[in-house]
Amino acid sequence: MKIMIFKKTLLLLTLMLTVSLAYSQGKEELKAMEALELNEYASAIDLFKDAFVKTKDPVRIANISFYTGIAYMRKNEPKQAEKWFEKAIKVKYPDPIAVLYMADMQKKNGDFEEAIKTYAAYGKLVPNDEKAKIGIESCEMAARWIEKPTRYVVENMPLFNSKDMDFSPTWGKKDYRIVLFSSTRSGSKGDETHAVTGFGFTDIYTVTQDRKGKWSEPAPMPGETVNTDNDEGASTVTEKGTMMYFTRCEVEKNRSLGCKIYEAPRRGISFEAGEAITFPGSDTASYGHPSIDSKEMTLYFAADLPGGYGGKDIWMMTRSKKTSPFGEPINLGPEINTPGNEVYPVIRSNGELYFSSDYHAGMGGLDIFKAVLDKASGKYTVSNMKYPINSPADDFGIIFKGNSEQGFFTSSRPGGKGAEDIYQFNLPPLQFTIKGVVKDEKTEIPLVGAKVELRGSDGTAEETITAADGSYEFKLKPNVDYQLLSKMEKYLNGKGGESTKGIEEDKDFVVDISMKPIWKPIKIPNILYEYTKADLLPESMASLDNLVEILNDNPNIIIELGSHTDFRGSDQANRELAQKRAQSVVDYLITKGIAKERLVAKGYGEAEPASVSKEDADRYEFLKEGDVLTEQFIKTLATVEEQEVAHQMNRRTELKVLKTDYPVAPTSAVSVEGDGSNVNSTEEEPSEEGEEPTEEETPEE
Repeated sequence: MKIMIFKKTLLLLTLMLTVSLAYSQGKEELKAMEALELNEYASAIDLFKDAFVKTKDPVRIANISFYTGIAYMRKNEPKQAEKWFEKAIKVKYPDPIAVLYMADMQKKNGDFEEAIKTYAAYGKLVPNDEKAKIGIESCEMAARWIEKPTRYVVENMPLFNSKDMDFSPTWGKKDYRIVLFSSTRSGSKGDETHAVTGFGFTDIYTVTQDRKGKWSEPAPMPGETVNTDNDEGASTVTEKGTMMYFTRCEVEKNRSLGCKIYEAPRRGISFEAGEAITFPGSDTASYGHPSIDSKEMTLYFAADLPGGYGGKDIWMMTRSKKTSPFGEPINLGPEINTPGNEVYPVIRSNGELYFSSDYHAGMGGLDIFKAVLDKASGKYTVSNMKYPINSPADDFGIIFKGNSEQGFFTSSRPGGKGAEDIYQFNLPPLQFTIKGVVKDEKTEIPLVGAKVELRGSDGTAEETITAADGSYEFKLKPNVDYQLLSKMEKYLNGKGGESTKGIEEDKDFVVDISMKPIWKPIKIPNILYEYTKADLLPESMASLDNLVEILNDNPNIIIELGSHTDFRGSDQANRELAQKRAQSVVDYLITKGIAKERLVAKGYGEAEPASVSKEDADRYEFLKEGDVLTEQFIKTLATVEEQEVAHQMNRRTELKVLKTDYPVAPTSAVSVEGDGSNVNSTEEEPSEEGEEPTEEETPEE
């Protein structure tokens, strides 16, 4: 629970001198301040309220209101704290810190809009304090996270919880069927009211899950040794269940003497009383919230040891073997620790460290953070777990069920059963689908009965047949590159692809696949040559590489590459140049690994004028679909510009499938590489410039 963070009291001690002078005639206030300095927040609140009703002095009213707010803030009751800070501000409490604390409480209560206004007001009072800017950014960030939450599902565990404080779950054994947690519920050994919390003292409780998944009623930990009249808080148990480390905060005459970590071996069904883990400086320090790694060689914990970065820091102690004592504490460094409080560390079996902080940018109060260590640099990368794991209230003490994204944590968020409750969480698997329609590239008519194959970089291999509307659909897995390949008789194979890598939300991909019919020639755009020569220009490479891709995707086809010219120049010269140009394309394809037996070069010259396609007719108003661009037709066109367009359409390179029975090597397969981007083999529109006319094609002046 948050009150067991055992915060430093340096701020309060600093303020005590001023308060003592100001309250020289206010004995009630002095008693209340003494209780506050001793972290006895519940007692301090009662004393402050008694003093409040007995005075009409505006200065004393302002001071009492402010420190009542402090007590409620430390007791983790932000609504009451906000109320008392507001009172202090209204009666002119002189220190601007009251405005900052009020903004903090508004943020913690989830009132982000008001908190932003209050942080802005504090920024005007104290322009050089970055806390105003950080507070505003945190509020804006928290509002965005709530509007767009992560996929975690969070639910209260009513069977675990009571009307009191229930917090810091930990696994009692590696099979994850036993959970230990701390509670102030009725039935604890320390049955008096705690001066700090106003609740009872904390004991460690246990719940067990049966084979059907049902949890037992919580019961105090077996044995008479671990639970005492003191506070027994956050704990951790080794994977084999042979050793328990837990926090004990001793109380004497209702006053806290600080917290320490105890090491308790198992004996039968219970643990022994254990002994405090000591190290240089431990006699004056307060430390707790232990977490032992899976190898039992490193113990993580929170403490206010000298050499830290602020309030409570996360530290670790290591040892060379299980039977050896732990070495001296090592601070985890500034990536994790801040001027605020970092507490409740939990180390997962995969090496990820989780902890809570009230200083790292978060939603309010304590937020849970994930820290990943870069072994090369020795530095941690820290990230907020966001909403709904985190909330504007306090969230801490998270545990995971092995490597799965499920487990338990503690939160004081509204809607719980008590002051602090245990919540369960899980991350549902991502849901991805890919679907689309396979259609004829020219007519856009859906193709029924086409085979669609799905190949994944993880080895996935599935196939389906398109439905009556030409549609297909597959389910996909996270973090996989996928490629689609469609096959159908009398068509070139079509393809597409997608990737689920890096996507953290459910998504339905839509990829339509176009297939080129092979019973008619296929125009290959943008095949360009040197003027009057058969040398390919660099601008042709993209189109030629697309042709290589088509041949690799259809390893069973034998094709003809046909080169066509317009009618200008002599028929013989045009045919010879066209043959050379077609051969240039074939030669290029051979250099790219295409078998020469699959390629036939054919120079048609001006013998086969082009027919106007639907796309061409849509593009040019003076042409209609089906027009044949003969010499006679072109000469009827109204302008030189229109005639040149027709000449350009005649100057073309076409692919014609001659056979589909070329023997395919067994190793031929779809390769799934890269980012999975869509790589449909769709033609580009022809360039308006087209190929340069040859000298033979150029009419005499």
